[in-house]
Amino acid sequence: MIKNLEMGRSLRPEGPTGPERRPPTHSAHLVERVPIEALKLTDSPRTAGEDAEHVRTLAEMDVDLPPLVVHRSTLNVIDGAHRLRAAVLRGDDFVDVCFFEGSTADAFVLAVELNGTHGLPLSLADRKAAAERIVATHGQWSDRRIAKVVGLAANTVGAIRRCSTAHDEQLNTTVGQDGRVRPRNSAEGRRRAEAYLEEHPEASLREIARAAGISPATASDVRQRIHRTAAHDGPPPDALPAAQAAPGKPASLRRTGYRAPKRISADVLTSLTKDPSLRFTAAGKILLRSLRICAVDAEQWARIVDAVPTHRQETIASLARECAVMWQNLADRLAERVGATAP
Repeated sequence: MIKNLEMGRSLRPEGPTGPERRPPTHSAHLVERVPIEALKLTDSPRTAGEDAEHVRTLAEMDVDLPPLVVHRSTLNVIDGAHRLRAAVLRGDDFVDVCFFEGSTADAFVLAVELNGTHGLPLSLADRKAAAERIVATHGQWSDRRIAKVVGLAANTVGAIRRCSTAHDEQLNTTVGQDGRVRPRNSAEGRRRAEAYLEEHPEASLREIARAAGISPATASDVRQRIHRTAAHDGPPPDALPAAQAAPGKPASLRRTGYRAPKRISADVLTSLTKDPSLRFTAAGKILLRSLRICAVDAEQWARIVDAVPTHRQETIASLARECAVMWQNLADRLAERVGATAP
């Protein structure tokens, strides 16, 4: 979000989708000398204030301390509160300063990030409080991007976002660490893509992605899933006869409803488990374990779906589709063997 301080220049923010912020390299640049009495300590991410022992340690050091980072418009210290207190304790009248020119909200984000990269670390309570504030001021940022700034896990930031009073005002998209805009809820984007495909079956992947607010790769996955589902299930029960179907719309792209998977028969699974040719071979044991995992009823599948956290839905959905492809390949190969051995 900011550029490193150059010779005689201040820190200036970039746009919200720009590169990640990096701490300025103070020792390599000229800085400004500012009267201590002009600086303020009013918006620190440290809720408990400065650590007196750390201030005394800094004051006793016989070295030049790094410059402070100060918000230009408010003269509030963004980074270096302990160094400022130490300078006062030593009786200094001036300190070296790098100025940051940006909004107050961006200045706070910078304060949190810089305090997390050097000096006395922020406490867990401070980091959680900072995350709550950044969620409110930078709601378009992804959980992972905020987590990197405050030093928390992304799922912790997600929990803070859900409890935030500003949660209802959050955008439907987020800006990630790489600056790219992504939908906050990928499932909603996939539903939009399905609806768009139903109306525009010949649309290109880029058209679908643009209309649904998803990536072309996700659009391709949605299209392939629709084709696979249609090929497996056939037309839905309430589908129109071919003669009455809408012209130009392939049957494979008609909307199909959710079909709960059939539970594997307990008797069949017990019989397979007792089969020595499966029970006492390495490959057979793997197959039996895999079948047991799938031997759950519709209610259990529903609980499994509900247990998947929002930030993992797309990943697990992709893995589930890959597993479905592998099971389908297994079924096809076994069917071929059955056909080859049939009289």
